[in-house]
Amino acid sequence: MAYRIQTLHASDPPDSFADPADTGIALGYPDGLVAIGGDLSPERLLEAYRQGIFPWFSEDQPILWWSPDPRAVIFPENFHMSRSLARMVRSPDWEYSLNQAFPEVISGCASNRGEHGTWITPGMQAAYATLHELGYAHSVESWYQGQLAGGIYGLRLGNVFFGESMYTSITGGSKVAISGLISICLDARIKMLDCQMTSEHLETLGMKEVLRNDFLKKLRRETKNAAPVSNWGFGRRLAADLLQLRKTTN
Repeated sequence: MAYRIQTLHASDPPDSFADPADTGIALGYPDGLVAIGGDLSPERLLEAYRQGIFPWFSEDQPILWWSPDPRAVIFPENFHMSRSLARMVRSPDWEYSLNQAFPEVISGCASNRGEHGTWITPGMQAAYATLHELGYAHSVESWYQGQLAGGIYGLRLGNVFFGESMYTSITGGSKVAISGLISICLDARIKMLDCQMTSEHLETLGMKEVLRNDFLKKLRRETKNAAPVSNWGFGRRLAADLLQLRKTTN
């Protein structure tokens, strides 16, 4: 099959993305590259996520847009909390929160990429900060003895949360944060946590691989009501509350 990659320009309408369900669009290797170029305007980013597409590129590259096949997804009701994580969150030293430190979380994710640098460029940080102000981008934080220990950020559209990146500054911080996110998803009746790419770590948490076409069908169904949620947030809660996940998801 001859694969083709769409070229976007900043002047193109935000909804100019080709349908990623057309397998002739996505590049065979590396899997899932559907478009190059465009911009990181809120309108284009939101339209991309609605179509199952996300940006991922390095500072020395143009904007690259991806829709991998298969897609890594955690269904909140299938989340797995390990015994070691359960023991950790029992400590009153651990807490979690929602939308209490978004700038710090995205900055932590950007600076925690190691020797290969970060794809969370200053432009990406600014774009997602704007989406946060608009009520689309959100963060879940973990705290240890009152200090920020890690976090995860992403977008919520309807009943789907698109996880972008997570980091830890204190051992276990990212695990507490993603556990907090799962609890929040269950409370908010969010049906899918999109993890984009598979990894061994995500598999231990209950991640499943979903074929792209099946993912896109679920996505269309669950993002029909994709209004922003600007008042979504709460202060610190004891991480021990997350022990209920072992009863409801295991």
